[in-house]
Amino acid sequence: MKPKSSGRATVAQAGGIMAASLLLSRILGYVRDIVASAMFGQSEATDAYNLAFNVPDLIFFLIAGGALSSAFIPVFTELLVKDEEDHAWDTFSTLLNFLFLVISAIVAVAWIFAPQLSHAIAPNAGPEQRELVVQMARILLPAQVAFFLGGLMFGTLYARRKFAVPGLGPNIYNVGIICGAIFLSGFFTPGVVGMSWGATIGAFLGNIVVPFIAMLSIGGRWRPVINLRLPGVRKVFRMMGPVIFGLSLPGLYALLMKTFGDFYPEGVVTALQNSNTLAQAPLAIFGQALALAAFPALTEFFTQGKAAAFRSQLEKSLGTALYLAMPAAMLLGIAAPMVVQTLYQRGEFDAAATLRTAPALAAFAVGVPFWCLHPLLMRAYFSRQKPWPPILMGTGATVLFLLGSWGVIAGGLPYAALPLWGSVVAAALIGVMLFALRHELGGLSIRALFVTGVKGGLAAAAAYSPFPAAYFFWKSAAEPGGSFALIAGFVFLFCVSGWIYILLTRRMKMPETQYIDRMLAKTKQKPAAE
Repeated sequence: MKPKSSGRATVAQAGGIMAASLLLSRILGYVRDIVASAMFGQSEATDAYNLAFNVPDLIFFLIAGGALSSAFIPVFTELLVKDEEDHAWDTFSTLLNFLFLVISAIVAVAWIFAPQLSHAIAPNAGPEQRELVVQMARILLPAQVAFFLGGLMFGTLYARRKFAVPGLGPNIYNVGIICGAIFLSGFFTPGVVGMSWGATIGAFLGNIVVPFIAMLSIGGRWRPVINLRLPGVRKVFRMMGPVIFGLSLPGLYALLMKTFGDFYPEGVVTALQNSNTLAQAPLAIFGQALALAAFPALTEFFTQGKAAAFRSQLEKSLGTALYLAMPAAMLLGIAAPMVVQTLYQRGEFDAAATLRTAPALAAFAVGVPFWCLHPLLMRAYFSRQKPWPPILMGTGATVLFLLGSWGVIAGGLPYAALPLWGSVVAAALIGVMLFALRHELGGLSIRALFVTGVKGGLAAAAAYSPFPAAYFFWKSAAEPGGSFALIAGFVFLFCVSGWIYILLTRRMKMPETQYIDRMLAKTKQKPAAE
């Protein structure tokens, strides 16, 4: 069965579904961090918990986990378009079975050598903290099996234009961590260990159980076969190859940030992680949602030889992502203390933790617009089955980030310089990718994208300018974080500023506002359709 024909309306609808799913995931992510911060604050134990993720994350990145679905979806889609459904499902079965064996073996080795790996990801940890890192890393490692297999199953759903179910995976994962903090932490000392168990349980439920049930509903097939000679399997591995040998900055960014943060005093690793989580929200809600929605359409346009449609879809998606990212970046940059206090400052998360987290968030915010463009540019290359160029560019950016970060450490600069330097490198990476892709496609309107960024930045600066003044009034009026009225005031100001941004950009006649109009129109039409 061929996937349905794609168009602008389909991509917009899929983008809305993915944005809603990822928005829910980010909300649950904030709830997760709020619960963890209130219960455990920012301490040596929370630093160990965040560092423990580096061991399984290192495996995920080094064996191309992030590229698996990106390599699989265009191959699987191409086979469906060509009416080779048996070949498509045999390719899926072979990859699933083979990767299950390989990943399980790697996880077992990493479990055994977790103490040695901990020295690489937490070079400045003391003996007690290192022991805690190893304990939680071993709990988290089996979840990698779920992430790899789930990525393949989600890929089959994306190829069939089923966008809602894949969005449940990260949501269930976050719920698992929240339940681990609330219900399991009492069984462990320190309590953060309970969150590790919650993460692993949530990973298996969200990435194995849920997609398996969804696959059955679309007639998915699995066979106990491993045929590495299948053309589809070989093509997937060829596309994954560059990632295996590359060290792309976006994949390693959070891991490296935490590792460098370990050179600073207690609590800094957790502060960097908290601020990075906040900064990642626009990337997930806007950048990744639009990239996942546009990916099947870009793949079909390339497969069908529709170069003009491919270029038009990419330009519109890039412009929309940047348009949506600018107000988010402005909010996180100019209102960083207010955002941190509203979300986190309660329980064990005190005023000192807010002062530790806010500068890092402002530094991360500088890179938000660029990171929102990155997943779309990556999908543009992967849909054309040319993964080498972006991986080589990303590897170069990683080297640049490493050199600059070591300079920050050696120069004794404050830890906020780490995410600020990362934002500068992100801007350079996106600039190189855009110009390279323009050459690859024989044209790409970079000037229009620049105009969108400038207009969006000016409108966002005007719309969100009241936040600094509101923060000083708010800070003197009452204790932040403890009053529902103050939180409601923040939400109200956020919504008003958002509408001002939309109105200003409409006055500027920015074409990207049509995306908002389409989403609002679909929201109004949905009840009637039902």
